[in-house]
Amino acid sequence: MIDATTAADEPGMPASRPGLGRWLAGGSVAALAVLLGVTLAVRSGAAPACAALRAVGGLLAPPVAGPEYKGKATFYDSRGAGGNCSYPAAPADRLYVALGTDEYAAGAACGGYLEVTGPKGTVRVMVMDRCPECGPGHIDLSREAFARIADPVQGIVDVSYRLVVDPPLSGPLTFRIKEGASQWWFAVLVAGHGNPLRSVEVRQGGSGQWRAAARESYNYWLIDSGAGPGPYQIRVTDTRGHRVTATGVRMAPGTVQRSSVRMYGSSSRGSVTATGSPSARAKPSVSASTRASARPTPSAEVTTGSTTSVEPTAVDAFAPAPLAAPSPGCG
Repeated sequence: MIDATTAADEPGMPASRPGLGRWLAGGSVAALAVLLGVTLAVRSGAAPACAALRAVGGLLAPPVAGPEYKGKATFYDSRGAGGNCSYPAAPADRLYVALGTDEYAAGAACGGYLEVTGPKGTVRVMVMDRCPECGPGHIDLSREAFARIADPVQGIVDVSYRLVVDPPLSGPLTFRIKEGASQWWFAVLVAGHGNPLRSVEVRQGGSGQWRAAARESYNYWLIDSGAGPGPYQIRVTDTRGHRVTATGVRMAPGTVQRSSVRMYGSSSRGSVTATGSPSARAKPSVSASTRASARPTPSAEVTTGSTTSVEPTAVDAFAPAPLAAPSPGCG
């Protein structure tokens, strides 16, 4: 599993960054001046890229539903990797986006979707990565997504973007227990949720107290003291108040376990299907500009029994906390 690192952070990892890096490395002084201008405009609060720092209690926060933010877009190529959000691979349609550190918000934006509008049109992209060099209002699209909204030869364009509420789901929730996990140290990656997640809770078997997991910046949810040997019930709540519970999740590190419950819409009872996925480094870093590595390695599938359930909740009870409003002129 791949996260954003540099060669200095992880020996043997590539130090190049395709897309924007190559565009700036092409010797274009004018291009570099444009990008520096964008950064200065953001820092000074100027309107062209003024999706300014948004904070909740002093903490950085991802884009929220409702406001339209304005800024700049560039592009890069993850080479099929799943980015800082630790997904086994990029989305099949290769429509994804990396957010700057402020809007990535230590992983809180992972798995959400943005609708981005540029000179040529609009595209919907999944948040799967962090762009360390991107300031507030600067988003880094996949090459394929950028081509939907602008001519790639432009390299950098003005855009507007907003968070999509309840986007269509690609399928049921999936769970991946991290390599190195055991009954004494629990870590799980949840994917396929549509809206950004608010919380993940775990309990051993089918009874007992729910234990809250803490989200790491690389998008795994951890319980440092462990959650027992499993199987587990895992209760997932998103920022829109949708809450579901999947049961029968096993302690199977490095394996993607597919449930039969969807975060919203219809759900069903069924089985959990496990598929092998690539190994993840034990201590991911989020400090670098490289977001590329090997594609996942396919392996055999196994099936284990499980049930799933949906718990309706009041949306107001889980509404996102108020964030600072966009600066004047930000849409």
